[in-house]
Amino acid sequence: MDEPVASSESVSEFIKKEVPDWDDPVKLTARFKAFSGQRSDWEPQFLFWRDLIIKITRQFGVFRLPLSQIMEQWFNVGDLKPLCIDHVLLEMYKAGDIVSETHLGHPTSGSLSQLFRKVMRFTVGFGSPSPEDIFNDHLILLVVLKDKAADVVKALSESHWMPSCVITRKNFEDLCTTKHEASAILSYLSGCRKALPLRISKEEVIEGVKVSLTSAAVSSVTSLDRDILHLIWTKEKLQQQLDAMEERCEMSKKFAISASRSGNKKVALRHAREHKLAFNHVEKLMSLLSRVEEVLDSVVDVESTNKLSEALRVGAQAMKENKVNIEELELCLQDIEESIYSQEQVNSALESMPDYDLEEELEKLELEIKDEDGLVSTPGTGEDKADREKKALEMAESLSNSLSRLKLAEPA
Repeated sequence: MDEPVASSESVSEFIKKEVPDWDDPVKLTARFKAFSGQRSDWEPQFLFWRDLIIKITRQFGVFRLPLSQIMEQWFNVGDLKPLCIDHVLLEMYKAGDIVSETHLGHPTSGSLSQLFRKVMRFTVGFGSPSPEDIFNDHLILLVVLKDKAADVVKALSESHWMPSCVITRKNFEDLCTTKHEASAILSYLSGCRKALPLRISKEEVIEGVKVSLTSAAVSSVTSLDRDILHLIWTKEKLQQQLDAMEERCEMSKKFAISASRSGNKKVALRHAREHKLAFNHVEKLMSLLSRVEEVLDSVVDVESTNKLSEALRVGAQAMKENKVNIEELELCLQDIEESIYSQEQVNSALESMPDYDLEEELEKLELEIKDEDGLVSTPGTGEDKADREKKALEMAESLSNSLSRLKLAEPA
C-alpha cells in the first residue's frame, strides 16, 4: 500500500478553512517573512506554522513529511512562498517535534544502539544540525508517530485479552499503511519499552513482535513467546495452504461437472481425480491446523491466569497430547507443497486412482451440484448421502490415525 499523498489543492482548501484570514495581505506578509531577532520576536510566528503543519499531516494521514511539498507547494499564495519554513522545520527537529528515521534506528537493533543514537543526537556535534543535515533524511512528526503507534496497540487490544501479545512481523505490518511506517512504529514502541522484536532462526527466518497492551513496559522475551510465535507462523502458513487447496478443490469440482455434462468422460474423470487428491490434502491440512489451534488455545487459557510457569507446563502437555511437533509440521508442510507444485507427483497420484472409484466420485460431485442448485434429489439420494458420510468419517479417522503416529521431540 502506498503512503497517503496530500495534493497542494487539497491542502490549500484545508488551510483556508483553518485560517480564515489566510489571504489577508498584512498578515500574509507577517507570516511569510524570515525569522529575525530574538526567539521571543519570532516564536508566535513559529508556533503558528508548527501547529498548522501538525494539523495538515493529521488531516491527510501523512506519515513521512514531504519536505519538497512543504517548502515549495503547500503554503504558496500566488508567487509568494514563506521564507521561514526551513527554520520552522529545523526548530521542530531541535525541539523533538520531528524525528528522523535514522535516529529512530532499526527495530531489531539493541537497546544500547538506540541509546547511543539518542545520546549522539544531543552531543555538541549533533545538537545544532543544519537544514542540509536533516532534510536529506526521512522525517516524521512525533505526534503523528504516537497516534499511529496508539492505533496499532488499540487494534491489537481488541483481538487479544492478555497484557501482552505475540504476533508475526507480517501481522504487525498489516496493521500499518506501509512497511516503512511499520518499521518506524516498531522502533518507537521498542524505544518506549512497549514492544520487542522476536526472531527465530530456522531454515526460514521467522520474525515477530511482542507488544505490551497495557501502560506497563513489555516483559522480556521468553522461550514460550518463541514457541507461540513459531506456532502462530505455522498456523498462518497452514491457513494459506488450506485456502489455496480449497480453491483448487472447488475449481476441479466445477471442471469435472462441466466436462461430465458436456459428455467428455475422459476429461471429467481426470478432473475428478484432481478433486479427490485436493480433497485429501484439504482434510490433512484441516487436521494439522486444528491441532495447532488447540495448542495455542490451551496456552492462552492458562496465560489468562498470569502464571507463566503453568502456561509453559500446559503448553508442553498440550503439544504432547495433540502430538504436535514443529519440525514434523514443517516436514508435512514441505511434503504438501511439493505435492502441490510437482506435476510429476500429481500425475502419479492421479494415475494410481482406479476409474471405477472415480466414477463414483463424479456421481457424488454431480449430486452435490444438484443440491447446491436446489434441484429435486433422485431416489436413493438419502442412501448415497449416508454412504458419503460414512466414507468421509472413515477417511477422517484414517488421517487422524496416521497423524497420531507423530511423536513429540524436544527441538534441538
